[in-house]
Amino acid sequence: MNFPVSNPALLRALSARGYTEPTEVQSAVLQPAAADRDLLVSAQTGSGKTVAYGLAFAGTIMGELERLPATILPLALVIAPTRELAIQVHAELTWLYAEAGGRVVSCVGGMDSRREQRALAAGCHIVVGTPGRLQDHINRGYLKLAECEVVVLDEADEMLDMGFKEELEFILNAAP
Repeated sequence: MNFPVSNPALLRALSARGYTEPTEVQSAVLQPAAADRDLLVSAQTGSGKTVAYGLAFAGTIMGELERLPATILPLALVIAPTRELAIQVHAELTWLYAEAGGRVVSCVGGMDSRREQRALAAGCHIVVGTPGRLQDHINRGYLKLAECEVVVLDEADEMLDMGFKEELEFILNAAP
């Protein structure tokens, strides 16, 4: 395997999924010059962007640890414009972080918000959700972002086009 990733748990997850070489976007975000920086990534659908940003923020939320530390409050937040994309992102990050003990919770409209509330209360490392549902969980005190170290705006342009500017500002203001 030729991935510029040092974490053994993430390498095992990639190998189990048949990854042998990073895609162009994955190589770009894993360059040493990109470490600990805000990134704006634009690539075609199917190019591996979700795995790219999942790998890119691994160092921030895991440091040198092989497994994620126990936590109640999320360390990373991914905001997606639609339920379908959020569910897809949740699935990708779940397999990517499974070997590292990662707990990934999705919070999307049209799903059981009480189940999401219980999952948030049980603790998680990564939350993936849609703007409206995330704002609702923050307003109700179920989603606390005090320990959040990473925020990903997946398809930010789409969210702005869909009129989520106020929700995004609210969520970002709730994060450190």
